Amino acid sequence: MVSIFLRSLVYNVLFYVLLVLWMLMAIPTFLLPRRVFMRVAKAWARSSIWLMSAICNIKVEYRGVEKIPNGPLIVASKHQSMWETFALLQFFDAPLFIYKRELGWIPFFGWYLMKSRMIGVDRDGGMRSLMEMARRAPKEIRGGRQLIIFPEGTRTPVDATPNYMTGVGQIYASAGVPCIPVALNSGLFWPRRTFMRYPGTLVVEFLDPLPPGLARKDFIVRIKASIEDATKRLVDAARAEQAQLFGRVPAKT
Repeated sequence: MVSIFLRSLVYNVLFYVLLVLWMLMAIPTFLLPRRVFMRVAKAWARSSIWLMSAICNIKVEYRGVEKIPNGPLIVASKHQSMWETFALLQFFDAPLFIYKRELGWIPFFGWYLMKSRMIGVDRDGGMRSLMEMARRAPKEIRGGRQLIIFPEGTRTPVDATPNYMTGVGQIYASAGVPCIPVALNSGLFWPRRTFMRYPGTLVVEFLDPLPPGLARKDFIVRIKASIEDATKRLVDAARAEQAQLFGRVPAKT
């Protein structure tokens, strides 16, 4: 475990150094089209994932990539860690995120969020803020973008009871585009609220897309069942692998 601690420490330091370097290199993109900045953002994501693999012995496996539809899309992903907030970028031409408006106040990072036309939401804004999000997101999606959204609204620990918000259903009903559910087990390798990074095989699985036009309640039921069933399968397999690596399964995260 001492080795894991040291590897985790080194990775976290280098991760943020790398983030700063990429933000500085991206400065010229303020004068260029959004797609140029997105290429830089994807390069940062890939370099961070490579660094994680090289230092922390975390292999990453992507399944079902061939199922991703082209064009406007909703990507409804399980959210167990910070990792998927940047790792999913690389699979989409015009990714769109909904973020806490306070993040837009961070120098450079916030400016890049605005440059890439992400949607900032005031969490204290109540119904007015939610209505603004529900209006802007479908418009951006129909314009050709891929919304990467976490239906639970926040990171949830592995094994936590899922609580899927209704907002994703509203966006789905208004946008009229397919939705691809995404399952993963990242919380076992990049747990929230700790810098520890545990070795093993991190798996992201793109599941069968749902067509547009489903009733809102039916849509929520179907994405929840699809994501949760697949996530449990991935988590169970990863825990079995960790049991072999450590002689036991690390504490739940």
